[in-house]
Amino acid sequence: ESVYFSPIYIFPEKVKGGGGGGSGDNDGGTPSGDVTLGVSVVETYTDGGNYGDYETFLENLFNAMSSVSAGSCMDDKDTDPHVSMSRGVKFKSSEHQDGYFYAANLEVAVWQHMYPNGVIIGSSGYASFPAGSRGNKQYVGYGNLYFFFDRANITKAFRPGRDLSDEEATYSTLYSKGYSGDYYESVTEIDFDYSGSHDNGEEWEHNPYAWNAKMAMHDMTDGWDLPPNCGQEGETFLGIPLSRKSQSSLMDTSTFQEQFDFSVLMDTNYTYVTAFGTNHGWLIGEVIGNGVGSIVDKDTAHIPLFYTGTTNPDQGGISLSDLIAVVKKIQFGTLYIKPAFVFIDDNGHIKLQFEADANSALGYLYDSLCKELGISWNYDTPYNSKGVYTNCAMHAAGDRAKYGCGNENSNQGGFCPQMTIAYSARFASEDDAAAYLAKCNNYIDYWRSLYPKGVAVGTNNFCSNGGCLGLFLNRYDLFYVFKPDLGGSWVEYGGASMAPTISPAPTWPGGCDEPRNFHLDRCMRKKMRPRASAVVWDSLGTIGQFSLFMLVFMSATLSVSIFLARARKRRKPGESYLNFFIRDATKKRSGKKKKKKTKKKSKLTRDLEKAMLEGDEEEKPSRSRSKSTSRSKSGSSRSK
Repeated sequence: ESVYFSPIYIFPEKVKGGGGGGSGDNDGGTPSGDVTLGVSVVETYTDGGNYGDYETFLENLFNAMSSVSAGSCMDDKDTDPHVSMSRGVKFKSSEHQDGYFYAANLEVAVWQHMYPNGVIIGSSGYASFPAGSRGNKQYVGYGNLYFFFDRANITKAFRPGRDLSDEEATYSTLYSKGYSGDYYESVTEIDFDYSGSHDNGEEWEHNPYAWNAKMAMHDMTDGWDLPPNCGQEGETFLGIPLSRKSQSSLMDTSTFQEQFDFSVLMDTNYTYVTAFGTNHGWLIGEVIGNGVGSIVDKDTAHIPLFYTGTTNPDQGGISLSDLIAVVKKIQFGTLYIKPAFVFIDDNGHIKLQFEADANSALGYLYDSLCKELGISWNYDTPYNSKGVYTNCAMHAAGDRAKYGCGNENSNQGGFCPQMTIAYSARFASEDDAAAYLAKCNNYIDYWRSLYPKGVAVGTNNFCSNGGCLGLFLNRYDLFYVFKPDLGGSWVEYGGASMAPTISPAPTWPGGCDEPRNFHLDRCMRKKMRPRASAVVWDSLGTIGQFSLFMLVFMSATLSVSIFLARARKRRKPGESYLNFFIRDATKKRSGKKKKKKTKKKSKLTRDLEKAMLEGDEEEKPSRSRSKSTSRSKSGSSRSK
């Protein structure tokens, strides 16, 4: 905040490939690489100064940091500005690669003609920093600099030292105001060189039929080699969540198990590890302010079991709703896990291997998932009661746990319960690597002695009986949980990253009412809202639920007590309670109702009848006298 800077002009250079690479580049498979948009900072000069505004800003920034002893770890090499668009990309063929880079750079050519002297980037919208915070949203504006806690979290915005001029504002809003049409019509050629890696003239094409079940053990720094009839990569998978809540509000996650503290497997003091080959740090949770990765990852510990791939049915995948419906019907036992050893794989990734018992509940679950959701391969086809399938799962329908990794298995299949601790760790020496592994495996030996038969992980608040299966949207986000033995399932979107609202799948007009949008994350969450009864039950809390249970229990015991008391009085000799209950419940009650009605009538009219009787007794003498009189009259008349 104490360093002045003018709005910074950015000029787009080109979209290029290269870099990256991974496990798929040395086995004759489809090459992979990163896609990057190169940009440059346009130097400006204020009031005819001899030094550029950007150069002056950098000098002042480094001096300010050094004055508070905070500049030693800053990157003073002035890294070329760029936008990392994607990592580990695999194109369908060299022709598709050439077509993509031509189309992307034709777009850049339009931008260069639109902004020949660069442009000040920004927005007229509003935002909160960090994103998702409850603080008041602030105007974004143009020409800001931002402090990135990591790639996913902007925690602070810094406004430039001056406002934009009218000319600068015109260029900055040229696109948003709809004045770019003429540039798109006029620019039809690319007038700059955008060559880079992987465009050396070699021709190649992805062969989906070279896919095999071992590709299910995936390196997340590299792209998938997709199976036949699958047109899109996806990160969705089924696995066992093992992460724990951290102390950071930015890198927050829920606690899904209390049986293992995997933080003891990290080298946060740089004793053995000096760097990482990727910009990710420890995947099982960084220590804030002490991470050697440029991205301070939250705890994403998990065991991937079955990769389902994209949730876009139009590209050969299976929608989230269909996937959940199928897994809900799969019966599996409580999932027990037992650590085996920590090792470094052929790509330099640190992993924790768990015992791969093909006869365990985990093995049987893998078999069931392959049978119902695996792709058709080698004349084996999947089957499930819902009749919905995917071409993008990384497991074959005929694959089984006994074909997976482990001494007792054949090591040809995709069953291999492992947890990735870190990608491409760079050790100070081979001796340091050996010492690190020895330290880790000492902990593994302790856990093995603690759980000799394995353990079903969970907490009091999450999968309390242990052994649940999770559906992950990606490595960061657990979305759905299934209890063993068909014990139920629920949506679990914990205090992790913000709920996903953007899907890589195409979005069609019509919102969530359009069937082709049902697989989108926001539509899935809308459809999977919990029932009102479940919400009410959860809102009662533990005390409320217990009170309601006691009320129902006491009502039931009172009803039973009343029945027993009634039965003791009215049972026939030798009649059982069950026979009395049946007789009492089925006998006719019409006579009883009539009798009750008669009694009610007699009681209500008793006084009236009494009064009428008393009235009759008073009237009888007068009637006698009148009769006597008439007789006497008639007698006298006859006498006459």
